[in-house]
Amino acid sequence: MENRKGKTLKTGQDKSYPTQIILGIPIAAVTMGQALDLIDRWISKRENIQIGVVNAAKVVNMSRDPGLKDDVLSSDVIFADGASVVWAGKILGKPLPERVAGIDLMTGMLARGNAAGYRIYCLGATDEVLAKTTDRIRKEYPGVVIAGSHNGYFSQAEEESVAADIATSRPDILFVAMTSPKKENFLARWSDIIKVPICHGVGGSFDVMAGKVVRAPESWQRLGLEWLYRLKQEPRRLWKRYLITNTLFCRMVLAEKIGWGK
Repeated sequence: MENRKGKTLKTGQDKSYPTQIILGIPIAAVTMGQALDLIDRWISKRENIQIGVVNAAKVVNMSRDPGLKDDVLSSDVIFADGASVVWAGKILGKPLPERVAGIDLMTGMLARGNAAGYRIYCLGATDEVLAKTTDRIRKEYPGVVIAGSHNGYFSQAEEESVAADIATSRPDILFVAMTSPKKENFLARWSDIIKVPICHGVGGSFDVMAGKVVRAPESWQRLGLEWLYRLKQEPRRLWKRYLITNTLFCRMVLAEKIGWGK
């Protein structure tokens, strides 16, 4: 099967891990440790794996944007980034063992890469945030090699040169800290050129690592309220987004549960 851009929809072809189809999205039913084991194996085999992550907002946006949906589904593996997705799986009788949050997956890769000497490329954010992020990685994970970096503010006309720089750097892991759907579009267009074993869209993780954004305490994370902690930090900018997307996501789950539209 192909998407509207002619890219093969690969998700679910790797049968080495279980998946659950939640709201039409095949999500890996794995723990964080199992996810990191898969990534280590893919790196050792130099496979080209594009990681996708979904939370409530992205699921809603995928329902509105066929292009974003195609690009997410063209990932080789999709993890449940949001506690809301784990909750949905439980409600729909398609349980996921735990949340595999994008930022925790990133730090888990760095921890394993510290011992294995993984080469990484950091793409995204502003130059200031990017510099602080790479400095922190060098200090906390000295065994990791930063093969290259580039900010996330480049035009579509500049994409080819950015992709060429990544390809030349030959990283084991590419962290992409850009907003959706820009990061999905970039990876969908250039993954065959950059040929990085692991491509992982990390959203706002660089902002957290740089100290620009404070992540919710673990107690909030365990309760699935990380979104509320984020809202508390920037209420004027985020209240409408969370109110609308969370409401629509709950409606989608309810519709799936009771069979609306079938």
